[in-house]
Amino acid sequence: MNALPALLRVTTSSTVTPLSDDVDPATGTSLYPSHRCKTIHLVRHAQGIHNVAAEKNHDAYKSCDYFDAQLSQDGWKQVENLHKDVHEVGLSKKIELVITSPLLRTMQTAVGVFGGEGYVDGTDAPPLMVEKAGNSDRSAISSLNCPPFIAVELCRERLGVNPCDKRRSINEYRALFPAIDFSLIENDDDILWTADTRETDEHVAERGMKFINWLWTRKEKEIAVVTHSAFLYHTLSAFGNDCKQGKVLRLQRTSNAGVTSVGADKVTGTPLSLKSRVGMGTSGHWLNGERQFMTLVGY
Repeated sequence: MNALPALLRVTTSSTVTPLSDDVDPATGTSLYPSHRCKTIHLVRHAQGIHNVAAEKNHDAYKSCDYFDAQLSQDGWKQVENLHKDVHEVGLSKKIELVITSPLLRTMQTAVGVFGGEGYVDGTDAPPLMVEKAGNSDRSAISSLNCPPFIAVELCRERLGVNPCDKRRSINEYRALFPAIDFSLIENDDDILWTADTRETDEHVAERGMKFINWLWTRKEKEIAVVTHSAFLYHTLSAFGNDCKQGKVLRLQRTSNAGVTSVGADKVTGTPLSLKSRVGMGTSGHWLNGERQFMTLVGY
């Protein structure tokens, strides 16, 4: 694995606001020159029906009843709240690309948060999501006046064993989410998920770093990524010892998902810098939906 940056400082904020560049007090210049930066907004999917069931019985994750679980009613409320937030702080106008894990709950979250308004029949552009997609009671969502959406396998949830983490065929998804680009997914069926083997922490982290490195090949400067808690946890833990659970991922947060800013310096090796805003619950894990996003700046 490539060398990664060490953590320098942690500061906190109670509100979600656009992330401004740090300024060197001696020179007045930005520590993160815009021409060498990308800003990545990471979002955990909103609450799924499998999350609701698992609060009563953790074994629900292993139930086939929750295969490729869709959002719950409360999950859709979280989507509405975050949609409002990203518009109020101006992020909706800055994001150039939305990347989503190709599972039902992440795609519903992605199009609900970053998509357009209600879809009108007869519009030339296809909808991001058709009416009642994934057993929801939702109207169709327009692809007008919003960034392009692309599905990427690398940012999926931990693979294997749990049916809620197994995806449907891409042909099924294309019918439900016509304006999402699935061209980077090579296989129609899910060949990555296996019924008897659960992906290790180390492999999730390795996959996460491959995803981060792939992001640097993209031309876009500001990108939103809608993904999963285990993927976020283990990917961020890979950013050196100081960014592991002791210092960052177990910071005590309130249930309304406060915001944490983390800074990191450029080091020899992979030229990445970490500056994150993370919403987490009191257990240190990512909460569903509401204000659950962070910003990763690299140079």
